[in-house]
Amino acid sequence: MATVILLLISNIFMTFAWYGHLNYKSVPLWKVILASWAIAFLEYCFMVPANRIGSRHFTTAQLKIIQEVITLVVFSGFSIFYLRETFRWNYGAAFACMLGAVYFVFRK
Repeated sequence: MATVILLLISNIFMTFAWYGHLNYKSVPLWKVILASWAIAFLEYCFMVPANRIGSRHFTTAQLKIIQEVITLVVFSGFSIFYLRETFRWNYGAAFACMLGAVYFVFRK
């Protein structure tokens, strides 16, 4: 469970690092890049331990799928609540495909 929690925190930071600036388009690009790097540093402080801890229990393919599912969930919430975008049916279809990936990567 520690791996999932650390990956969740990591993805929240990374989503803000990559996309948070989209609400501040008047800020000069160099400032946005510096702010994004600072946020990304925090992301790595959670991602690296998550992968280190997770590698004791999961294969790297399983870790990657966990991370991708978390990324989609975090990004969906971010795009809806922070960027004020609408959730469309095809996003739900993409999630269904990811659930299929989870099934296959964890299948014995």
